[in-house]
Amino acid sequence: MDAETFKKSFLPFHRKLFCIACQLLECEADAEDLVQEAYMKLWDKRDGLSAVNNPEAFSVTLVKNMCFDILRSGKHLLSRQTVDISAITDTPINDRMEEREEAQQIKSLIASLPEQQQKVIVLKDVKGCSYEEIDEITGLNAINIRVLLSRARKRIREQYNQLNSYESR
Repeated sequence: MDAETFKKSFLPFHRKLFCIACQLLECEADAEDLVQEAYMKLWDKRDGLSAVNNPEAFSVTLVKNMCFDILRSGKHLLSRQTVDISAITDTPINDRMEEREEAQQIKSLIASLPEQQQKVIVLKDVKGCSYEEIDEITGLNAINIRVLLSRARKRIREQYNQLNSYESR
């Protein structure tokens, strides 16, 4: 496949690929890097791409799989554990400070969980992934995901209640 055919076949999907990567990785810079890396992989395999019937589907699958590989590694997941409370603007300053402290408490409680529980709770409760997506990212089956999620939530709830009941005394 020559450069002109490659451009016509694969570059029109750049925006869509970026949006998918950005949605999965929740970071524009990481998404840009990933899409660029995906195009490099496609270019390196350009001789075999003439057999691809649907370049858009092929590109989307490649980008999703690359994102899942990054998410599966766990390093990206832990570095992105943040609870966004910057959207809170109508509440008084004291309330916002309390919410920030609570968010920080929960974030540190999540960080104290075992690795698998961290991954599952962040993917489900923070990132809003479905059980199928978590299965795809972690390789765990639905039953294991539910058990890990239940245990993680229970542990966070117990530790959070202990912290807050101690502080209120």
